[in-house]
Amino acid sequence: MEQTTAPRLDLAQFSAQVRQIKEEIARVVVGHNQVVDLLIAAILADGHVLLEGVPGVAKTLLARLTARLIDARFSRIQFTPDLMPSDVLGTTVFNMKTSEFDFHEGPIFANMVLVDEINRAPAKTQSALFEVMEERQVSIDGITHHMAEPYTIIATQNPVEQEGTYKLPEAQLDRFMFKIVMGYPTLEEEKTILQRHQSNARLAKLEDIKPIMSKESLLALRDTLGAVVIDDSLLGYIAQIVHQTRTSKAVLLGASPRAAVAMLQASKAIALINGRDFVTPDDVKMVAPAVLDHRIIIAAEAEMQGYTASKIVATLVNNVEVPK
Repeated sequence: MEQTTAPRLDLAQFSAQVRQIKEEIARVVVGHNQVVDLLIAAILADGHVLLEGVPGVAKTLLARLTARLIDARFSRIQFTPDLMPSDVLGTTVFNMKTSEFDFHEGPIFANMVLVDEINRAPAKTQSALFEVMEERQVSIDGITHHMAEPYTIIATQNPVEQEGTYKLPEAQLDRFMFKIVMGYPTLEEEKTILQRHQSNARLAKLEDIKPIMSKESLLALRDTLGAVVIDDSLLGYIAQIVHQTRTSKAVLLGASPRAAVAMLQASKAIALINGRDFVTPDDVKMVAPAVLDHRIIIAAEAEMQGYTASKIVATLVNNVEVPK
């Protein structure tokens, strides 16, 4: 697939900023390069992220660090079984001095919100996120409160510990652009972590990290996402991949049209991160698992045969012919 040589967007400054952001993250978080790329892509594409991994793999640290590097207001909510929707959204309180009701914002009001262990809260509290994730607003006592831009929710969950947890409803899962799995570090990466702690050579601290990209720059760049070129053949490629999830016998419930749009936007964001103003098939392949893994329900027969969502998605993507 040929692309014109003349650049349509000036990406030099942005590419330099992305390199700086990734370098700063690497000073604090060892490895997880693809996770970092996907997280930046989600923020750029105005999407939310579900981070899955066992405790201790730096999920919370990565979210806090990314927020600091883009100069975003950060908020953290620890989900627990007794958490109420008002604890997340905020409450209306009667002001004795003014004889009026004042709205006290909850922790959901920030640019980047970390929802720790999202599956620990009951359905009533989880449902409080539905409107804010989709509409970027909350309605309380008949009054609508809008979120500031940029706005990204990063939710974490532990895939192993299931006691005292609640399964996320499909409608909520569909609102996450990506599900990103943060695995264990490699042997070499773990050695690097130990060496850093052993030498204690001024381990980088969050307080010492300076913002690299302003919120205004991020929003301006987000506006250029629509100018990233994607060939019609790649639009068909994305549609074919999503359609495969609905026709496969291994899948009980396939991906929604929201998934196809998410794959389109995410592919454009990955192209920008890589300094290109056009999308390639590799961009689509990179984001497809993160977009689709959490959006499909495996058929019982396939599950009994040992298939997982990630295996099925990988097979379906490989079954679709790549545009030339």
